[in-house]
Amino acid sequence: MGEVDTSVRSLDRRTTALEAQGCKAVQRVGLVRFNPSEATGSNQSCALALLDANDDGLIVSSLHARNGTRIYAKAIATGRAEAALSDEESEALRLAMAGRPGAGTARHS
Repeated sequence: MGEVDTSVRSLDRRTTALEAQGCKAVQRVGLVRFNPSEATGSNQSCALALLDANDDGLIVSSLHARNGTRIYAKAIATGRAEAALSDEESEALRLAMAGRPGAGTARHS
């Protein structure tokens, strides 16, 4: 019986560690595609929110224009951004926070 108890305790410790690590993994996603101006088409710009179980994560935004593409990243802590968010970034964050793991896509033109 001692060997079984030792195995169960070992599995319990490993499970606890995996659960703690899993909380830090990306679990919810919100994506919004949009046009930043009339000069560009096809919703080539986007805002992508990636959150863990604690609503920590980041928003990555890509703004496409004829003269190039710019990429921005903003940290999210407990569901709040470190900096002001655009309408599209706010929508991506809302989708991620409201969704199940991996859910949430919207389009704006």
